[in-house]
Amino acid sequence: MGTVTLGVSIAVPEPYGSLLQELRAGFGDPAAHGIPTHVTLLPPTEADPAALPAIEAHLTEVATASRPFPMRLSGTGTFRPLSPVVFVQIAEGAAACSWLQKRVRDASGPLVRELQFPYHPHVTVAHGIAEEAMDRAYEELADFEAAWTCASFALYEQGADGVWRKLHEYAFGGGIASVPAQGTPVDEPATAPSAATS
Repeated sequence: MGTVTLGVSIAVPEPYGSLLQELRAGFGDPAAHGIPTHVTLLPPTEADPAALPAIEAHLTEVATASRPFPMRLSGTGTFRPLSPVVFVQIAEGAAACSWLQKRVRDASGPLVRELQFPYHPHVTVAHGIAEEAMDRAYEELADFEAAWTCASFALYEQGADGVWRKLHEYAFGGGIASVPAQGTPVDEPATAPSAATS
């Protein structure tokens, strides 16, 4: 059967999610429309499809033990020259993201894995594009601000077309998630970013 490529992330809600996605596309990042705007908790990870029920049970457990927390984005940062990434910084909520990603990758669960780099929560807005375009992303979003209450994370699968699609959303404390689904031009017209379903 092969494997599936999974990821776990916190969605950046509307209107910020679609705004940052469109800006990322405008900077020339070809992956922009296949990646909903997010904060990664588990980077792309190969898994056996048969493990999905155990993975979903594990993520439900992590979410149930979690509580909503304030998230605030402010300004830009970069991992250059180590990695060709420009991102929007997390000014509030980083510690909670770090706690969550440790639980998602916990050695007792089905998603245990090592990270290529130390975990640093962020929202990517440019990756692997021309240096001039990376500089423009860094400068144009230097004053960007957004804030919301984070109440969930989601499991995503990357399709053969490279597009990430949400499989399931996990609300904290067993409640109801409050972040509307973020559409992409692949799934929905760009004029209706909040109309996507999963």
